[in-house]
Amino acid sequence: MYGCQSNLISADKQLKAILEFIGSESHKLTNCGIYYARQLYLKTYKIIGKFDLEKEYKRNKHYQVLYSQAAQQILRSVAESFKSFKELSKKYRKGELTDKPHLPKYRKKGGLSLVTYPKQALKLVDNQIRIPLGKTVKRWFGLNSFYIPMPSNLSFQEIKELRILPRNKYFYVEFIYELEPVKTEVNDDHVLGIDPGLNNWLTGVSSLGTSFIVDGKHLKSVNRWYNKQVATFKEGKPQGFWSTQLARITEKRNRKMIDAVNKAARLVINHCLDHQIGVIVFGWNKEQKKESNLGKKNNQSFVSIPTAKLKERIKQLCKQYGIKFVETEESYTSKASFLDNDLLPTFGEKPEGWQPSGKRTKRGLYCTAQNQYINADANGAANIIRKVSTTLKFDLSQVSRGVLTRPQKLKFWSAKKTRSNVVLTHCIVSD
Repeated sequence: MYGCQSNLISADKQLKAILEFIGSESHKLTNCGIYYARQLYLKTYKIIGKFDLEKEYKRNKHYQVLYSQAAQQILRSVAESFKSFKELSKKYRKGELTDKPHLPKYRKKGGLSLVTYPKQALKLVDNQIRIPLGKTVKRWFGLNSFYIPMPSNLSFQEIKELRILPRNKYFYVEFIYELEPVKTEVNDDHVLGIDPGLNNWLTGVSSLGTSFIVDGKHLKSVNRWYNKQVATFKEGKPQGFWSTQLARITEKRNRKMIDAVNKAARLVINHCLDHQIGVIVFGWNKEQKKESNLGKKNNQSFVSIPTAKLKERIKQLCKQYGIKFVETEESYTSKASFLDNDLLPTFGEKPEGWQPSGKRTKRGLYCTAQNQYINADANGAANIIRKVSTTLKFDLSQVSRGVLTRPQKLKFWSAKKTRSNVVLTHCIVSD
């Protein structure tokens, strides 16, 4: 299991020129690899091998100006993308995918691309990481390396890989490091159901009789202000217009979204650890964004909120802390009444004449058959647990009307790092 920490690079003119150079060469080499792999597939229907592009492009000028191991990683990434295309095509033919996959496309002219360096290419010098540039650059410009500050919360021995990532006129350094699982005392009989939304970004209800809402209004406000700024800058400009100002405000908005994802996920995981909850059931419908029909304004907000990334971040943290993550479709969970134990059909399998005993009313409330008013999203979160309770045998006797009436409101932008082994920066966990 590996983690990734991303730090903004504060670059002077010389360092920025170096980063732009290697990013540009990576971009060009990527397109070279894509061209060869596409032609091979279009003419022979064969997928390029993992090491074939390296053999083909060893004498290419874009390959030679980069450090050899960095150039190899770039071409291997291209080969991996075509391998993924092959696997997705198989699933599409079997009917497991709804959208037909397409061959990897060329990157747009004039862009910058990711550059990756393995650990063995790096050296630590006076608390600075020395990154090599290769013999060709040394011969051309008299430079053989550049330096990036070593982060204080990592040790050099932990780093497995380093990436230089260009994004919206800024450069980031990503440190890939091995992540040890955290030993926790959680109980698999305790479960937390999560219902994603918009104003209430996440609503959680547990089998222990706890409930909470992660407020999403602040995130909507950030998105709305960003969209207004973009509309102002693009007014009267041709389609595809982009500028330094647009890149700056886009990057600022993206950083806030990344921060929101990490903090909201931390709130959920901390709730589980504090109450020894061993299972999270996340309600999610495939193609949720494409099929959303919440009105013009709500659709614009909904598709821009990174709920899918939040789901993946929670899933990654669950793996780190030994919590089981279960994803289930959430059809009819908002319509059915939990307190009245309404039937919960699977999407597309609703029995003829099925009707919920309650109904959703204004101001986010749900009215049950007994004319009791509860929080509508909490009702949905409880029903999400009930969707899997028959197969996973969860006891929901402690989920009462009081639990569903007044869930605790949490604001992710005020979340603080309470555990020493948590980094609230752009961090992912993967195999």
